[in-house]
Amino acid sequence: MSALSVPTDSSVPDSADDSDGDLSSSVGLDDGRAPTLDDNALLVTDGPGKTDTAFRTIGELSRETGLPQHILRYWETRFSQLRPLQRAGNRRYYRAEDAVLVRRIDTLLNREGYTVRGVQQLLAAEKTTSVAPDTSDPMIPALRAIRALLAQALVEDGRHI
Repeated sequence: MSALSVPTDSSVPDSADDSDGDLSSSVGLDDGRAPTLDDNALLVTDGPGKTDTAFRTIGELSRETGLPQHILRYWETRFSQLRPLQRAGNRRYYRAEDAVLVRRIDTLLNREGYTVRGVQQLLAAEKTTSVAPDTSDPMIPALRAIRALLAQALVEDGRHI
């Protein structure tokens, strides 16, 4: 008997026919069912989940959205609003706003039937309308009045803004 003994366990495969690296036969799920391909994808992770505001690499965003990386790079050339940060070696880091925009573009193109040009026009129209301040909100006059009161209080206190 050797100094190193390996315990035999029925959950660890010992046959050579399991050499494809599939973990489904050796890993069971808590609910007792056999893992599926999606479950196996969860077995290998990049660490703890990222917050919604964390930067994402193109690979991470690709996995989250199900879009290939080359599509994300192509969209960067077609949609001026999609501009991830680029570091040394052109490594892309997508902000949370970029991830939201990617999901929106994906929805418009692949689910609602827009063309690339149609999405460009829609995003451009939204950009021009979002620049103008919304004065229809009834809170804006009240907030302006509060700001004026605060500015007046600073002047009376001898501080200028």
